Amino acid sequence: MAGQLFKVILLILVTAILGGCSGQNPSSTIDNKEKIQVGLVFDIGGLGDKSFNDQAYTGLKKAAAEYSLEMGKDIEYLEPAEAADRETALRQMASKKKALIFGIGFIFSEDVNRVAKDFPETKFACVDYVSPANEADIPPNVVGLKYKEEEGAFLVGALASLVTKTNKIGFVGGMQSPLIKKFEAGYKAGAHYANPKCVVIANYAGMTPDAFKNPSKGKELALSIYDKGADIIFHASGSTGLGVFEAARDKKKLAIGVDADQYDEAPGYILTSMIKKVDVSVFEEVKAVHDNNFANGIRVFDLASGGIDYIYNDKNKNLITEDTHQKIEAIRQKIINGEIKVPSSLD
Repeated sequence: MAGQLFKVILLILVTAILGGCSGQNPSSTIDNKEKIQVGLVFDIGGLGDKSFNDQAYTGLKKAAAEYSLEMGKDIEYLEPAEAADRETALRQMASKKKALIFGIGFIFSEDVNRVAKDFPETKFACVDYVSPANEADIPPNVVGLKYKEEEGAFLVGALASLVTKTNKIGFVGGMQSPLIKKFEAGYKAGAHYANPKCVVIANYAGMTPDAFKNPSKGKELALSIYDKGADIIFHASGSTGLGVFEAARDKKKLAIGVDADQYDEAPGYILTSMIKKVDVSVFEEVKAVHDNNFANGIRVFDLASGGIDYIYNDKNKNLITEDTHQKIEAIRQKIINGEIKVPSSLD
């Protein structure tokens, strides 16, 4: 009996020693799990636009921190020099056997669909995705991320029309396209809802994707609008909007940022920013692939989901009275409740 007990004790000790030498434990097993590989191709304007692309990059960095991914190795990105390089960049990422690849911007929609069909094992996500005529034709490995920009634009339009002292406000768009027209439509509708006497002067930087990376054109358009009597301009134009901020400083007028909180680009001259949480949607798709929960089709982000919003904080609240803030909050709730139907086109 004593001999058997000795053997059992010896077996336990040997198992413990071998387990300790191997260094294996539940946490190390998780740590050794193969890391997912992520690729991203930026929109025209690239990293450093202080807006759309930078938001996507913020989402990547959050994913890197959350899942111990190394930027430049596990997560890679490309900045196409020209619009024509988009498909090439996507294919370059796909050839590296990435688990998930992002195309940042509506211009990628058709390229993502084509490349996804050639790389069925890779997942693709397109921000501001333009759906095919029949949504059933969306490839099974593609998710389209869409936003109700018109809802956020409605709020900042209402805000601008309540703050303006001239009853004239402006809008500077990047490339003339259905997507940017959504911003204009919501902005005009919000302005007229809150102040029927308010006039909105709108202009666009161009007809091609380069219209999103032309700050000098943005400044030229903004100066022209300010000279016509507008005292607040909302831009939806990527890095072209940096020129709008320059014009606001020069004329000592107000501007409204887009996609991210852009107050620091012109402190004291940014009334608010309409934010579009691209960072959140990018992170969520990385998480979905990491957790094996990827689902193809369309995902929509709006005011109700928190994917769209506007900025009101300690930096800009001195430009917005509490009464005006409360009016905008009431409008927000009416949109969420469905009491206000926000148009998504100028029609």
